[in-house]
Amino acid sequence: MYMIMFVLDNPDQIDSVLKTWETVGITGVTIFKSTGFHRRRTARQRIPSRYQINPIIENDKGHYTLFAIVKSRSVVEDCLQETEKLIGDLNLPDTGVFSSWPLDIVKGVTFYEND
Repeated sequence: MYMIMFVLDNPDQIDSVLKTWETVGITGVTIFKSTGFHRRRTARQRIPSRYQINPIIENDKGHYTLFAIVKSRSVVEDCLQETEKLIGDLNLPDTGVFSSWPLDIVKGVTFYEND
């Protein structure tokens, strides 16, 4: 089994990404709202601290980070290929970050017959 992690730069694309992942057989995804070091640092530079009501900038558009456990490397590769068809080349700026790694121990995950 493998873990997929994808940081989606444009949160408006989340539903399209989830639909695309479902077409390659991914039926379970954990989603976190997130932001990165660079985005956080540049957002803080835009508003002088004396004018900030809340040190966390509520209107700053963040990312979504998606995690999914899949059965095989081929599912990872299919997922990456379909994600890039939708989002574009992930080597380009402002697209996202995709990574995967093998898992040694997994408990509590059920794959359905058609997975």
